[in-house]
Amino acid sequence: MAPLQSLAVLFAAALSPVAAFPPVATRSRLGEDHLVSQRALSKRFVDGNGHYNISFYHINDVHAHLDEFSSSGTDCPQKEKGCRGGYARVRQVLQDTRPDHPDSLFLNAGDEFQGTMFFTKYGGEKIAETLNQLDFDAMTLGNHEWDRGDEYLGEFLDNLTFPVVSANVISKNPTLNGTIKPFHVFEKYQLAVIGATTPETADISSVDKEVTSFADVTQSVQGAIDLIRSTTNITRIVALTHIGYKEDMRLAQETTGLHLIIGGHSHTKLGSAADAEGSYPTIVKNKDGEEVFVVTAWRWGEYLGYIDVTYDNDGRILQYHGAPIHLTNETKQDPEIQAQVDAWRAPFEEEMARVVGHSNVVLDQTTCQLQECLLGDFIADAMVASRPKSSSPTFALMNAGGVRATIDSGEITVGEVLTAFPFGNSIVEVLISGERLWTTLEGIVSKVSQTNGKPVTSFVQVSREMVLHYDSTAPAGKRLVSVTVEGAPLDPATQYRMITIDFIAKGGDNFFDPAFPNPTTLKLLDEALVDYIVALSPVDVALDGRIKTGKPSKCKRGGQPLKTRRKTRGG
Repeated sequence: MAPLQSLAVLFAAALSPVAAFPPVATRSRLGEDHLVSQRALSKRFVDGNGHYNISFYHINDVHAHLDEFSSSGTDCPQKEKGCRGGYARVRQVLQDTRPDHPDSLFLNAGDEFQGTMFFTKYGGEKIAETLNQLDFDAMTLGNHEWDRGDEYLGEFLDNLTFPVVSANVISKNPTLNGTIKPFHVFEKYQLAVIGATTPETADISSVDKEVTSFADVTQSVQGAIDLIRSTTNITRIVALTHIGYKEDMRLAQETTGLHLIIGGHSHTKLGSAADAEGSYPTIVKNKDGEEVFVVTAWRWGEYLGYIDVTYDNDGRILQYHGAPIHLTNETKQDPEIQAQVDAWRAPFEEEMARVVGHSNVVLDQTTCQLQECLLGDFIADAMVASRPKSSSPTFALMNAGGVRATIDSGEITVGEVLTAFPFGNSIVEVLISGERLWTTLEGIVSKVSQTNGKPVTSFVQVSREMVLHYDSTAPAGKRLVSVTVEGAPLDPATQYRMITIDFIAKGGDNFFDPAFPNPTTLKLLDEALVDYIVALSPVDVALDGRIKTGKPSKCKRGGQPLKTRRKTRGG
């Protein structure tokens, strides 16, 4: 991608100016505030004081959910239980409301790839077609857009009909360099949209690191802001990011000249719902003490973000209205988009609906990035079961980020399995010393690798053969309390047989550095899970405490590498 000093050449034309009617916050039948226009107000988008009103629709982390889905994110064959999301509903809401807000932008905060059979079977082809039909105005890139590598992403971007922005992506790939711009200027609105992608992408996706890199987000965004403000009269600047809610707030606090951030990546629910993690918008102060408005719209397209703002002459936001719009069974579907999605689904519909077993419990995914979770336990145990018995101590280790959706109780279908584990990973086997395993687990619970000092980007789930105890209140690097494998304390000199997935063995999520050069491939992860469900059905499992937290008891810091144990002997 072009360096920041070349940004001035990247301006492009945008939407035509039209009179706008400022929206008013009203209470919907869904119990949430969202924007509803009232033409009677008939205020121009620029008032007598030069104040400017514009609406932003936004969506993020759809993850190939072109069709509606159940609450767990899997297919929704039983519509009477309540389906949600789907781009047919998104389009219908836009068609119903956007004409009343002609001064508006529709923005995509990334991660369209990966998550359902629509991506597994069609790759980015059908996603690109749908995004073009929905008339997005701009998109930034998520980490999953690199899941099939730089060349594949370039082909996808070539098929899009709207700008793609990310100021911190630096690539020598000709297609990426030619299509990804740091920002896009909507000249008729005198407004710029700057993109940003999480630098973690290099470690959690299939990036060609010799070709593509990711610069510091704050420096890249501030550099773009400074260039825009020094070379144009534009003061209204929006950051469209895929870095996560907490990082969005940090970006707001560490920059100047930016007053609206529309984000993605962390799957954060904002708004008035009981389980919301923050307000919509979340308002923080920038380096100049000015308010910055941060919004995001959870995940999978279940919500369509919607905020209307009024800017003053200096690009500061004077007032706002809006909230995420919940797309439920009560939300109409655009018939054209839905018919198209139904036709694309037909080739894999029968296999996706095939029942492979039954579960008496909900195999929950929602807490996997925080603690032991039931679906994490289940998949790790399935991984061990997928290989022949071994005389060597054996366990399975899975990254929590690879566990994508809850499997509900009742019948389990192939579709649910593939939605929960959509990446097509292979199970692999490697040998690892107890000493290296301890160092790896310490890095995971400390969230920073103990070998390279870089962030570890996922929590872990383990099979029943391992018990892991850590103290989250201890300093990073000293959190691991004890580890046992097959009932015995971890021995630094022992070679253990570890079952994991190819992504992790190759260095994914920064668990292992260096990566394992020649792991032994066993079988596909989803195949192993189906076999395990068939063998155990009906599934009736419970959490068993294989991942424990809390301060160590005296004289019970077992299972450490010898050199560490010597430092803590006593009691």
